[in-house]
Amino acid sequence: MLIEAILAITLVGAAAVLLTPDRLAPKLALAISGLPLLGSLWMWAGFDGRGNALLGGRLAYETQVPWLTLGAYDLSWHVGVDGISLPLVVLTTILTTLAILSAWTPVDERQSQFYGLMLFIEAALLGVFVALDFFVWFVFWEAVLIPMYFMIAIWGGPRRRYAAIKFFVYTNVASLVMFIGFIALVFGLGGEVTSFDLPEIADALRTGSPDAFWWIDGPTLKAAAFAAMFFGFGVKVPIVPLHTWLPDAHVEAPTPGSVILAGVLLKMGTYALLRFNFTMLADVAQAWAQPIALIAVASVIYGAMLALAQQDLKRIVAYSSISSMGYVILGLVAYSTYGLGGATFQMISHGLLSGLMFMAVGVIYNAAHTRMVGDLSGLADRMPLTAGLFVAGAFGYMGLPLMSGFAGELFVFLGSFDAFPGSVVYTTAAMFGIVIVAGYLLFAMQRSLFGEYRVDTDYDVGRAAFHDVFPLLVAILLIVALGVAPDLFFGMIRDAVNPIVAMVGGGA
Repeated sequence: MLIEAILAITLVGAAAVLLTPDRLAPKLALAISGLPLLGSLWMWAGFDGRGNALLGGRLAYETQVPWLTLGAYDLSWHVGVDGISLPLVVLTTILTTLAILSAWTPVDERQSQFYGLMLFIEAALLGVFVALDFFVWFVFWEAVLIPMYFMIAIWGGPRRRYAAIKFFVYTNVASLVMFIGFIALVFGLGGEVTSFDLPEIADALRTGSPDAFWWIDGPTLKAAAFAAMFFGFGVKVPIVPLHTWLPDAHVEAPTPGSVILAGVLLKMGTYALLRFNFTMLADVAQAWAQPIALIAVASVIYGAMLALAQQDLKRIVAYSSISSMGYVILGLVAYSTYGLGGATFQMISHGLLSGLMFMAVGVIYNAAHTRMVGDLSGLADRMPLTAGLFVAGAFGYMGLPLMSGFAGELFVFLGSFDAFPGSVVYTTAAMFGIVIVAGYLLFAMQRSLFGEYRVDTDYDVGRAAFHDVFPLLVAILLIVALGVAPDLFFGMIRDAVNPIVAMVGGGA
């Protein structure tokens, strides 16, 4: 019942913070966020799961209780974690705590509501990663949208309402398309499944095939369901060309919202792609390997080129997330231990790196009240620690050895280099993205951090407060720890992806 306890504490804590006076809300929210963080670390330390959750593996901290019946299908409260979901649970609790601390300076109004929504988002995100019944999973999936919408619309920048509506419409339409595709697939399975339990559905798809549904034959139904879910989850990732909501949401969201949005919320999409598309419908994914790889490379290169053209530090980091998620898609379609494992590891690495970069940009904005590269110069003289951590995060993004970014990208490249026909070309093209990443990050650092001090605002920049810099220090320590010892997570990840590799007959 440890998972239920963590969810309950987070939800009750969110309600308590909402009812707390503003002056007490920041510290209370930080204290409450520490409880699920400790719980997730306890889960990690005592993890004894084996294999993959959808392929007959032994789950850790599993609970399954009958809930209700909808026609011919039984619904149940089914939660548990394997080596894929547990690292994402730990990432969620870490980044939520760091994001709450990073909000102490910029969020100075309606604080109880803001921090309550932060904890509510955390609970919904945790539910996405632990739920193993589709309807329970979908409730958590949709629940994430509500607090994020209000966070952008209330505490965001000048165009916050436009960005919030665009975010909500894009992701809600995507969820509807995904839902229709999955439900049609389940109905096509007919009597082979009697519930919406994800392991049962995965087993039915692995051992059989859906029958005709309405006028659609079985193979076409599988392909259509794959396409619908790929679209729905691809918007959340986001992949090119479904990415246009992301820069607006990032730029207008408050810094803590950007940390959660890039660090965890985008991982909902890649996690769901791994579970639904690349595990349940692996045969379709393999048949479409080259088009999917093309989308992955396009996301890597196009996202990096868009970042290269930006002047707003937040937009630079936002577009870099599109590029980084392209590597995840490339690893998933490789169907090798290092491909699938590297994609999952890259989710964790990017979560920490993007969180660090957004928090660093937020600290700079708190001091200088501008994020425009052309308005900043020589900040390293006034904010040496912040500048140093920004540089460290940037080098992590570039794949500096002994940092998590290097390990994640290396795993993906090793796993995808000769995984399917044409993969050498796609992997080589994706590698070129690292050169572009170096270009836009070095440009941004040179212009804003070094040279003669100048800030085109009326604010005199000085050293940041300790509570602003501390989350950056924690993030960089974790990035280095994962870079030096990837098996802190990669061992359990490898154990969970190997059954997928074995199922499709891939290589280790």
